[in-house]
Amino acid sequence: MAITPGWRQYQLLILVGLAVLALVLRLATRGRVDGWMRTREGWQKWQLRMLVHLRDRLVLIYFTALTWIVYAVMQEATWPSRSRIIGIFATMSLAWLAIGLGSRLVRNRSLRRVVEWSLWAYATLLALGLLDEAVVFFDSVALSIGTFRLTALVLIKALLLIAALLTGARLLTQAAAGGLRRNEDISPSMRVLAIKITQLILYGFVVLVGIQSLGFDLSGLAILSGAIGVGIGFGLQKVVSNLVSGVIILLDRSIKPGDVISLGETFGWIDSLGARYVSVVTRDGREYLIPNEDLITGQVVNWTHSNDRVRLDIFFGTSYHDDPHLVRKVAIAAATGVTRVLAVPNAPVCHIVGFGDSSVDYILRFWITDPTAGLTNVRGNVYLALWDAFQENGISIPFPQREVRVLDGEMPARAAEDGD
Repeated sequence: MAITPGWRQYQLLILVGLAVLALVLRLATRGRVDGWMRTREGWQKWQLRMLVHLRDRLVLIYFTALTWIVYAVMQEATWPSRSRIIGIFATMSLAWLAIGLGSRLVRNRSLRRVVEWSLWAYATLLALGLLDEAVVFFDSVALSIGTFRLTALVLIKALLLIAALLTGARLLTQAAAGGLRRNEDISPSMRVLAIKITQLILYGFVVLVGIQSLGFDLSGLAILSGAIGVGIGFGLQKVVSNLVSGVIILLDRSIKPGDVISLGETFGWIDSLGARYVSVVTRDGREYLIPNEDLITGQVVNWTHSNDRVRLDIFFGTSYHDDPHLVRKVAIAAATGVTRVLAVPNAPVCHIVGFGDSSVDYILRFWITDPTAGLTNVRGNVYLALWDAFQENGISIPFPQREVRVLDGEMPARAAEDGD
């Protein structure tokens, strides 16, 4: 009887007491743990995330540690059979804790849940000695279509295998991407291409293994996949065009991450190269996703394709009373004094470009090497420097003036006629 005193009941009472003690320890140490976590400066994000997961499982951690301590003591102090239930719970809690932490490697939340529950069920059945019966039951639950038979056991195994392979592929891709990004001998565009090829190979392998693990015969799908591929090709011409254009961009290295480009009204720098689009971030923080095909077929201005030097032009005018030789000298000196303007090897130059109605017109040309920092702001700084320099040297900036003359009283007479 369950209510009859005995070691089985004593073990259950001990487990209940350990669970309560674990909850009390969690309440007593939660504040200290949070305070210690706040002092972890300089830790990487994955380390901080792991600390958060450990903090959220403090009750299970304390319960696991306490049950194993009590189990070890009772194994030495009394008969092994009197601590069997405690040993089962200690094993299950340790397995649950390890599975809960290890499953964080699976990023997809739904797939992570499937992995967690499947492994928890497996560990529980294994600890209780019911694994063989469960295997027979799940193998009997099946879906049969002709000669094809899919059992619940095969489906569970396939899901776990796919989850493990996806996690492994993601970790290998991250490791390969980190190594490629640190390799200075490879151009940025080739690094992106190598990373994309690595991802394609690894995830393609996962898909093939996952299909085979479900019991599908891939050889029978060859003709069907060919016919489907032709139909999909007509329906996804733009997508395929963008994919091919992306490969071309990576191979010819015409555009790479960090380049400053202009495409139509869009001006910004390349943030990342995707399989279908290029991410361009503008100075106002907007991120444009431009299809790869537009970069191949359209006219693109790459300000930093061969080098980082960019020439900017600004136009201004001065009065006819000002010495043009002095104006040119002052303008060049003013532009050279601006922080981002190059003095060597491309010094600013100033030329007269015409004689206007009200002013002598000039063009001031100067070079910069950091277009990613903006073009409008450096132009504004040069204009301010010109204004200050002209004020100091008595150079005036004229504005259009119009004179109206009234000859022989014609206008008043005409106005009188209009009034009639």
